[in-house]
Amino acid sequence: MIPQGFKRGRPFRQYDWQFWCTANHYRVREDAVYDPEDPPMNQAFVYRLTQVMAPQKTGKGPWAACLTCVSAVGPELFGGWAKRGDVYRCDLHGCSCGWYYEYEVGEPMGVRHPSPLIQLTANSQEQVKTNVWGPLNAMIRRQGSPLADLLLPRGEFMRIAAEGTDPETDRIDMVSSSAKSRLGNPISDYLHDESGLYTKQNGMVEVADAQERGAAGMGGRGKQTTNCYDPAMESFAQLTHEADLPNVFTYYRNPDTNPDLLGEDGKPLPYSTKANRRKIHAYVYEGSDHVDLDSIEGLAVALVQRDPAQAERFFGNRIRAGGGAWLPDGAWTARRADVVATAA
Repeated sequence: MIPQGFKRGRPFRQYDWQFWCTANHYRVREDAVYDPEDPPMNQAFVYRLTQVMAPQKTGKGPWAACLTCVSAVGPELFGGWAKRGDVYRCDLHGCSCGWYYEYEVGEPMGVRHPSPLIQLTANSQEQVKTNVWGPLNAMIRRQGSPLADLLLPRGEFMRIAAEGTDPETDRIDMVSSSAKSRLGNPISDYLHDESGLYTKQNGMVEVADAQERGAAGMGGRGKQTTNCYDPAMESFAQLTHEADLPNVFTYYRNPDTNPDLLGEDGKPLPYSTKANRRKIHAYVYEGSDHVDLDSIEGLAVALVQRDPAQAERFFGNRIRAGGGAWLPDGAWTARRADVVATAA
């Protein structure tokens, strides 16, 4: 259900861009083979990680909360290829919503994870509470929500109702830089919220690395959500994005690659003028119908005056170095390319 605003309590319908991210996160390999005695877990999927890099208030948090529900109590794992008559019924998995789905022949089927252990991670506990934990709890608390029978909030964690519930699994935990004692657990799923703030200096790269190892060892997978990163920080979001690995799906509407947002000189439109900002905002917020571009402009124009690079990252969805950069953006890369060319 939609957790906030005038539409609170209505069914949560993913925007097209959210559904595209969801569809790719659960994209099954065509050669996946299902063995009920030894299910393929993460090896059934094309991607081990989904990275969503989008501007402020597009809906990254509610999307992550929605997928957390699926990871906890939904048909999250590959359960083989459907035959005629195969059906998924929620009432067979402890849910009272009455939903069922008739598979088409040859369609990939889904099953619940038998022992989910999910970690929702942010640089601070308040951050993960605001961005994801809050929407997740709101979805559960709404009157009539079938999630209330399956996800049981317990303050700093959430119990997942399952047959033979294990106190060490069947739960959703909040994790921050101050809760490293939870690292190393054999987790089934994780979220790195605002991974553009994870650095070696604040210890969050170490946290993220440990969670990726914990998930890989148990056939788990994960998600990242973030605003555009500051390349001067060398964040975990940057490391993930620049690695450009084939098993990582990245959703990023980069305005600098849109021909309609380039000037006559072929360079990206300057963010400093209102008309240009309007064009950029219309592109990067496309599909997030709840966002009022006039409201975004009001915030952006104020931030542009004191921190233009941050304004471009937060609202323009551009990768820009902040005021702490020791060289202008691109200078080091260009100089290094010159040196390599000369040496050759």
